[in-house]
Amino acid sequence: MDKMPKAACDAHRSVSMADVAAAAGVSQQTVSRVVNGQPNVSQATRDRVNKAIAELGFRPSFAGRSLRSGRYRNVGLCTFDISMAGNLSMFEGVVIAAREQGYAVTMIEMGPEQVPYLVSSATHRLAELPVDGAIINLSVLPEDFEDYTPLPGLETVLVTMYAHPRCTTIDADQYGCGTMITNYLLEHGHTQIRFVAGPTYSSHSDFREAGWRDALEAANVSPVEPLRGDWSADSGYEIGLKLAQDREMTAVFAGNDQMALGIIAALANSGISVPDDVSVVGVDDSLRGIIPHNDLTTVRFDMLERGRMMFDLAVGGGPARAVRVPGKLVERSTVADIR
Repeated sequence: MDKMPKAACDAHRSVSMADVAAAAGVSQQTVSRVVNGQPNVSQATRDRVNKAIAELGFRPSFAGRSLRSGRYRNVGLCTFDISMAGNLSMFEGVVIAAREQGYAVTMIEMGPEQVPYLVSSATHRLAELPVDGAIINLSVLPEDFEDYTPLPGLETVLVTMYAHPRCTTIDADQYGCGTMITNYLLEHGHTQIRFVAGPTYSSHSDFREAGWRDALEAANVSPVEPLRGDWSADSGYEIGLKLAQDREMTAVFAGNDQMALGIIAALANSGISVPDDVSVVGVDDSLRGIIPHNDLTTVRFDMLERGRMMFDLAVGGGPARAVRVPGKLVERSTVADIR
């Protein structure tokens, strides 16, 4: 009887810690230390082991649970910024969808100070856990984004506006949000529209700014260089004090609702009324239900629904694709018509 070719046999055999040790030229104990994040391993050895893990597609065995069902019924979620109100709503959508389908969610955070900022690092952290799929929320474009290859057997979804050839990405249409708000203000007679950007590491801020610039240029309006905050209301307040000195400005497009709230407070303390003197628009509608009498005009992204979609993509598989979810303009009372 013919024997199965070794390559075919290997394809059906799970990669063991011994395989990784042999490929990296180290002991199994060293591999175990690296996998479990333990000290007393040189950086060169750690890099060699991680390279072998990536090349072989090794994942730690959580045998008891997986042998019973063939799946862990658990999705891993990694974020680089857990503090933003909009992110929390999106993560809630993941948790709700998981609960409805009998899954759990394991969440880890890797701060924006992570150096180097690598999507592969997040993937390896999640792959150490008993998860069926991975959702990685990217606030910036990682250094290894273009070269990144998902681990075999771990369905990976990246939350980013950038498309990727080898795994699915999903995000709100941040560029479309920028053009939508700017065109809305232009339609209300505003041409001196200032944009308040988020942190330099934020791709969301970059896409919103690009939409703002393109919409102004299409209307033959020259943009004034943006001021930059850190997404917080406090940074918005400091920027608002500077904007209060701008006598030509008629409208502010704030990169998110929290900064918009701070800007409005600073303008008010400077004797400038919103919207009578200056109009203000935010992004994300994250203050709804948090502050009383929220009258901020903004763009709403259905964070709960996007979270549900992220979960479905992580457990559903399928070919790599880019999913873009449009926002919806929510008109309240912080924009004046000055036509």
